[in-house]
Amino acid sequence: MTGKSDGTLWRLRETVAGLHSALTRYGLVAWTAGNVSARVPGEDLMVIKPSGVDYDDLSAENMVVCDLSGAVVEGEHSPSSDTAAHAYVYRAMPEVGGVVHTHSSYATAWAACGEAIPCHLTAQADEFGGEIPVGPFALIGGDDIGKGIVATLSGHRSPAVLMRNHGVFTIGRDARAAVKAAVMCEDVARTAYLARTLGQPVPIAPADIDALYDRYQNVYGQRPASTAGS
Repeated sequence: MTGKSDGTLWRLRETVAGLHSALTRYGLVAWTAGNVSARVPGEDLMVIKPSGVDYDDLSAENMVVCDLSGAVVEGEHSPSSDTAAHAYVYRAMPEVGGVVHTHSSYATAWAACGEAIPCHLTAQADEFGGEIPVGPFALIGGDDIGKGIVATLSGHRSPAVLMRNHGVFTIGRDARAAVKAAVMCEDVARTAYLARTLGQPVPIAPADIDALYDRYQNVYGQRPASTAGS
């Protein structure tokens, strides 16, 4: 049993199950590949996709609750084969509330080449604050992937890393933010590839990347209305 109320944990299981639909909707995964996880707030626990279950069959009921060593705490299924990697990220990066893994085609093609995606697009500057970096090759099943993710993204503005010869891992303040980063990573990877086929993409000056990132992260979108004078 967990220390989190059944209702709170159940809602998180529903959220994680539902977010997997975005991976199929945006074409980021094939068959049963890929996964989403979320940290359980206030607990050394996470909720993660079960291993090898069809996306159409994912539900709150078959999400798996694990501790941050990767051991199953609740659930009837075996957790994702990437559980140890997710758990390592949560242990090492307490600010991270969600982790996503995909093999999305264009971003994974960059990973296969061992090449970071250079920042030639305002959308990339907005979301990633510069290049999308490449992490080291690591075998699946242990926490070596997690170690590579943390080593690459620590101190980096990008919430996405291209793990060499493998695919994309993204992090976020919560699972939804990590899913958004995975969607945007594939979008800019595709455009960067197309630009490269047309010629030599034009770079964006570092100061302009900084300005774009600051605006998007701190000004763009809806903000709480000020109550001053009300």
